[in-house]
Amino acid sequence: MATIPRSHLQALGSSVATASSITDVTHLSSYNWIEAAEPTIAVPGSPPSWTPPKSPQKVPQDSGFVYIAQNAARHPDGPLEPLFRALFHTNPSFDISSVDVITDRNNIRKLLYFVNPKLNKFGPQPFTIRAEVVGKTIIFSRDETATYEIIKPGQFRGFGHNFEKLYTSSEIARSTGHHRIISYSFGRLKFVLRHETDGYDEISLDRIMSTLSVSPTTVGHAITGSKLSMCHVGKKVPIESTLEIKTRAMTRRLEISDVAAQLGGSQTPMLVRAYHNRGTFQKPQVEDITTEIKVWESQHEEDLKTLGGLIQKIVSTAKECAGSVTIKYDKSRDELQIEKTAATPILPQDLYSRWDSEKTSTAQNARTGDESTPHANGSELKGLGDM
Repeated sequence: MATIPRSHLQALGSSVATASSITDVTHLSSYNWIEAAEPTIAVPGSPPSWTPPKSPQKVPQDSGFVYIAQNAARHPDGPLEPLFRALFHTNPSFDISSVDVITDRNNIRKLLYFVNPKLNKFGPQPFTIRAEVVGKTIIFSRDETATYEIIKPGQFRGFGHNFEKLYTSSEIARSTGHHRIISYSFGRLKFVLRHETDGYDEISLDRIMSTLSVSPTTVGHAITGSKLSMCHVGKKVPIESTLEIKTRAMTRRLEISDVAAQLGGSQTPMLVRAYHNRGTFQKPQVEDITTEIKVWESQHEEDLKTLGGLIQKIVSTAKECAGSVTIKYDKSRDELQIEKTAATPILPQDLYSRWDSEKTSTAQNARTGDESTPHANGSELKGLGDM
């Protein structure tokens, strides 16, 4: 087991040449989860469109079933599989072996909160991230204790979900959530990142480009060797028109610092700050917060450099271990722990063939526990005990 105490973080940020900004942002694909008997996604899907009522609205409190991690809740056997199926459906020749890190945005936020706990309004919180090395790529998978929540009568969890239902319009039948897949460069590493998007602004979309709608398909097509089905329906919505929705009481202003770690991580440019008085909302506005996010990034340059150094350290450590690892934040010790675990593939077997044969062979050997398999340079794979 390797450990990274908080006291070592500053050295990570200064010893490794890292950039504090995200560059080369590219939209790759997207999909919606569809309410169906079998796990089904619609590609490219579409975020809900922003269609606010013209008059003030009384919104009921959120209640009942709410997703925490929808991909894991709907497809527990392979929460990351939809990312790859959508990506290769949209970009069949995408070179996945050129990517350093594949992850959900949520994992990056957790690591940033370890770097600077003050960025998390809840303070330091324990977390676990599963990871697997395939070739030169490390795949991060969320590991949540619960994938959904049932809000019981008398519990107050705000108005966010019901607000979205009233102020946006779904464009995909039976959709339960829209996820987007982007790539970018950060800290000398190439990322493929998945995140959920609340909606898009049609006015912004009209300014950017016209989109071609795809004829709806209601029947999902099964994927060989998978429990996941996929149908082709929706339209490509550019990053520039996507938005995040946040609700707050009028007495508590939402600052950019409250959302910058989230929206900066996915480069979401638009924000709706919806304020209410005991559940009654006035008509909120769509704001372009690109400049404000850049200002926040410059103010937290050292945090972001440290984050880049931390991720590089995790990547290099995991590659030395090979195979599967877990990354845990131990709150009691205030340290990050990287621990080798039993080989448990994160992806269906056919997706590993997307890496070239040499890297796939290395990954397969690691997953079967063969730690004596030589690298191309003749050295042997090392377990954590050899570090």
